[in-house]
Amino acid sequence: MAQLLRVQNFNVSSDGYGAGEGQSLQRPFGHADPREIFAWAGATASWPNRTEPGGTRGLDDHLVRDFHHNIGAEIMGRNKFGPQRGPWENHDWLGWWGDEPPFHTPVFVLTHHERPSFTLSDTTFHFVGGDLAAVLKRAKEAAQGKDVRLGGGATTIRAFLDADLVDTLHVAVAQPELGAGSRLWESPDELRDRFHVDVVPSPSGVTHHLFWRK
Repeated sequence: MAQLLRVQNFNVSSDGYGAGEGQSLQRPFGHADPREIFAWAGATASWPNRTEPGGTRGLDDHLVRDFHHNIGAEIMGRNKFGPQRGPWENHDWLGWWGDEPPFHTPVFVLTHHERPSFTLSDTTFHFVGGDLAAVLKRAKEAAQGKDVRLGGGATTIRAFLDADLVDTLHVAVAQPELGAGSRLWESPDELRDRFHVDVVPSPSGVTHHLFWRK
């Protein structure tokens, strides 16, 4: 079975932004309020950070449970990894996630500036540049037959879409508008020429857009 490049549980505002402006150490999503964008996932029974019993079931819960299924590596943009820009001035910064990152696979961080790989728990971060197809090839090799998740942000996903490298895409569209930031699309209809799509409203208030290559 062919290895896929999959976008899973990527969240955007109603006007298509995956993050706001002004990203900082204190505000990873800039002026966007992540509680408004990600509330649907955090309310599910399968949310990994849940500390109390309960939570919602249904499609939202299924999509949260599916996040790690058959994933052997992740590709992410540098701004998902951290707020630094330009040459790496601080190698002490090891990402937003602490000593136990949630990926549990090799992670390939896109950057124009070299930096040594490092490992936290069962996640190894590699810092790579160059042609997107070459990065995907390396990630698929590391995934050892499993699929590769394209983790974001929006600019990175759009670059892989424009290079026609994405096989499946799940985007959860939340109700708030952001007005500015890192934008995935002006309209999801932009992808209908290359993808089949199902659009499923959820009782949680988000609308799930599920794309698969034609």
